[in-house]
Amino acid sequence: MAINYVPTTCPYCGTGCSMNLVVEDGKVVGVAPYQRSPVNEGKLCPKGVYAHEFINSEDRLKTPLIKKDGKFVEASWDEAYDLIAQKLKSYKPDEMGVFASARTSNED
Repeated sequence: MAINYVPTTCPYCGTGCSMNLVVEDGKVVGVAPYQRSPVNEGKLCPKGVYAHEFINSEDRLKTPLIKKDGKFVEASWDEAYDLIAQKLKSYKPDEMGVFASARTSNED
């Protein structure tokens, strides 16, 4: 059994706690706090401790959902991206902004 630790940031709040996903034979099986993090100093809150559970959850969404006639329905990735592109075209360049990075928390 090969066990790997993959560094990441907890997704639950804007604090930005560092953690390691515990990966065994290619499957995420747990979380371990990153011991040398200046943010969380090797500790995790209860949400962080169980942050990995949604990855393998039966309830996890694995395909995009779009609204049709007021209800969410499954869509292909191409259909979802086309809808996003169509909606973004309705905005002028100075009406919106986007900021993305693999090193930001979910509130940045």
